[in-house]
Amino acid sequence: MSLTSHLSELRKKHETLSRQVEAEQRNPGSDSIALSEMKKRKLAIKQQIERLGQGTTH
Repeated sequence: MSLTSHLSELRKKHETLSRQVEAEQRNPGSDSIALSEMKKRKLAIKQQIERLGQGTTH
């Protein structure tokens, strides 16, 4: 998989998680542990995107 396609897939995953987090936050009966785990995964993906993105600018 090329770096560009890998970054694209990571961005899609990040956007999907972002929508899921927003939906969960609007749900009054949301599971705070599940929400926290989603946020952690979202942050990890964002950090991976940033690390890989830095490699494409040099």
